[in-house]
Amino acid sequence: MKLRPIEDRVVVQVETAAAEKTIGGIIIPDTAKEKPQIAEVIAVGTDEDLIKCIKVGDKVLYGKYSGTEVELDGKKLLILSKSDILAIVE
Repeated sequence: MKLRPIEDRVVVQVETAAAEKTIGGIIIPDTAKEKPQIAEVIAVGTDEDLIKCIKVGDKVLYGKYSGTEVELDGKKLLILSKSDILAIVE
């Protein structure tokens, strides 16, 4: 399956980190960690202004509580609006 965003939306794949371990050997579960705010762009919507500045493969920084989470083919994806994207990471 494939997602094709419309208008000013972008589909990004959030990078999942492995479980972290503290110096004392305590494993920190994913639920206790902060959500990552950098993701890779998988698909770009049809908005002309958006297409000019963001392309597939870019890494973007987005707001902490932004977007709609979806799971497709075992991958965690996030659908963001143009206004949710704060910067392009280079």
